[in-house]
Amino acid sequence: MSKARLVITAIETEGITQAEAARRYGVSEGWVSKLMARRRTEGDTAYEPKSRRPVTSPNATPEAVVDLVLALRKHLVESGLDAGADTIGWHLQHHHAVTVSRATINRILTRAGAVSPEPAKRPKSSYIRFQAEMPNETWQSDFTHYRLTNPDRSPGADVEIITWLDDHSRYAVHVSAHRRITAKIVLDTFTKAAGQHGYPASTLTDNGMVYTVRFAGGRGGRSMLEHELRRLGIVQKNSRPNHPTTCGKVERFQQTMKNWLRAQSEQPTNLEQLQALLEEFATTYNRHRPHRSLPHRATPAIAYTTRPKATPGADRDTDTHDRVRFDRIDSVGTVTLRVNGRLHHIGVGRTHARTHVILLVHDLDVRIINAATGELLRELTIDTTKDYQPRK
Repeated sequence: MSKARLVITAIETEGITQAEAARRYGVSEGWVSKLMARRRTEGDTAYEPKSRRPVTSPNATPEAVVDLVLALRKHLVESGLDAGADTIGWHLQHHHAVTVSRATINRILTRAGAVSPEPAKRPKSSYIRFQAEMPNETWQSDFTHYRLTNPDRSPGADVEIITWLDDHSRYAVHVSAHRRITAKIVLDTFTKAAGQHGYPASTLTDNGMVYTVRFAGGRGGRSMLEHELRRLGIVQKNSRPNHPTTCGKVERFQQTMKNWLRAQSEQPTNLEQLQALLEEFATTYNRHRPHRSLPHRATPAIAYTTRPKATPGADRDTDTHDRVRFDRIDSVGTVTLRVNGRLHHIGVGRTHARTHVILLVHDLDVRIINAATGELLRELTIDTTKDYQPRK
């Protein structure tokens, strides 16, 4: 029995005074007085303790932001795209000028029942991650199956989709659908992608016969792709048998792609319709969807286009005085760079304070790029006689 019920019962049934009840049960007379006032106005509900929740919460997330978070979650899920807290936070910041922490977004989704609790996962720190240092340093490739839909909505023919993906930026340089993937199609798609984006320094694939015949016992010579890569001086790398995580980036891309395809209301009935959807997805994936594995949740297009690209046979160990730096503009709008042992302050502008940037440095020539959007913030040649490099 609660103390409130004991006090009220003693006063009403035994006829003792409020002061006597306070002494008997070790409470203040003021509390007893307020309790009896509640009894007179609220009746039996006075037995239950009142909520201690504050009347107002000045620091609570505004309802408009909560509604926007839930709307973004619904839109991304229905579109077949990743809809986690990091992705939602990126859209809020870059498309709605709203900054909300990852923890707050998770609380909003949990309270609304928009996520299902999951058991503890393996910590990210335990994974050994690797990626190419430069765009076009390595292209991963793989193909997967997708089933078309007949006009009567019954399952249709099974077709295959081939992907060429840049290892550094996760940029999809080529995605296309075919009845069956052959060695000639592999070579044709590689050549088409190279014609648009330049040849890579190396490729990474599994051991499918359309990519390599190294497990064919020497019969038939090299595959068409192997022959072309050797002619161009491009290094060919293959994963170990039964070790698909080596090509994990392209495997993960295919999972995202198929989730997006299945979420479309109109399923493709032929290769032409499927190809149109693939091109739409590639544009969304490359240019409009933040990638959690890239710095500052940049899009693959930003990561692919803002850095120098590797080329076949390039000796990257040679000292060319080129360097890439990741930094953050300080509160007064400057970023520092050391040249010939001397620190120089480069003015970018207070408008960009606290912005994460990439500095592309070639000798004294410097380009400062917004790490999240790819916007060129400033381009200059360092004046070594000055500490501060003003904007002109």
